[in-house]
Amino acid sequence: MTVPGRGVTLALDGVLTADETARTAARIAALQRPDGAIPWFRGHHLDPWDHVEAAMALDAAGHHTSARAAYEWLARHQLPDGSWYAAYDDGDADRPTDRSRETNFCAYVAVGVLHHHLATGDDGFRRAMWPVVTAAVDFVLALQHPDGPIGWKRENDGTPVTDALLTGCASIHQALRCALRLADLADDPRPDWELATGRLAHAVRCHPERFLDKSRYSMDWYYPVLGGVLRGDAARARLAERWDEFVVPGLGVRCVLPNPWVTGGESAELALALWAAGDSARSTEILAAIGHLRAEDGLYWTGYVYADDAVWPQERTSWTAGSVLLAVAALNGDPATTAVFGGDTLPDGLPPRCCVPADTSDA
Repeated sequence: MTVPGRGVTLALDGVLTADETARTAARIAALQRPDGAIPWFRGHHLDPWDHVEAAMALDAAGHHTSARAAYEWLARHQLPDGSWYAAYDDGDADRPTDRSRETNFCAYVAVGVLHHHLATGDDGFRRAMWPVVTAAVDFVLALQHPDGPIGWKRENDGTPVTDALLTGCASIHQALRCALRLADLADDPRPDWELATGRLAHAVRCHPERFLDKSRYSMDWYYPVLGGVLRGDAARARLAERWDEFVVPGLGVRCVLPNPWVTGGESAELALALWAAGDSARSTEILAAIGHLRAEDGLYWTGYVYADDAVWPQERTSWTAGSVLLAVAALNGDPATTAVFGGDTLPDGLPPRCCVPADTSDA
């Protein structure tokens, strides 16, 4: 096994020093349970998506052993149908608090596994996790509609919730592209995944009417860019379209309209989307703007109600800090992070025969 070095120092002028990013990574690692689980914070719950995001941040900061433990937790506790429950009390696998299984939560393991493999060069890990990824992807794609979108979740009794969420599906698109790259590395072709990825990308790009209307949420605005569906001019045009609605200069990004509430996670994710769209300058500005959310211990407050000059809620989550570190890592050129969020080396899937003249992407 060849293990690359940490690659680049995580630091960004005007945003974080190397010592500050190291402190943040150490605080995320301190929230991890001995069994590898990373809850939002100790005493709160773990969800699989945010668990993976925190693990990726640990890898970006060089905490590879801790990150691997997080993925091994997922491998040990994957359900027979390839899924995970939506929430576990304090990350305790024996105490699920939400027994539904959300598709975007389950798909995201593919992004994390590829990221860890690229960060470490650990082929043994990749091979061991490949069955976990395949089972998770097959669970997710069982809920895909013929016209592309993927249903939100299965209830505990197995009933599918067929309503599709644009943000979740854009995230699944990123995960499917990572899964296809892992399939290439495993020499295990998955043509059905290629077709599914193409159908999903087309739906996100061209058919917003196929998704629930969540346009009040900033995630629905930027996630088609963050999830790799839109790039180049198309990505920049989408981000420009609602910039003034969601971005509060000097404070960050609103989570939901019309609430006067900026949140660290959405702000850092927008920074990643801006970076992916080729706008590193504004990406850095957004990260600098949320410096007011950084706590003394190196973690980040979830949000700030600027109309009341109040931090709310009173919590500092592993995933908010993780999203900041991942955005800084992308801006630093960290190879694993730029690969999974930039997508230049990820397969695109096969587009469907639908709206062909309109279904173009600007690389």
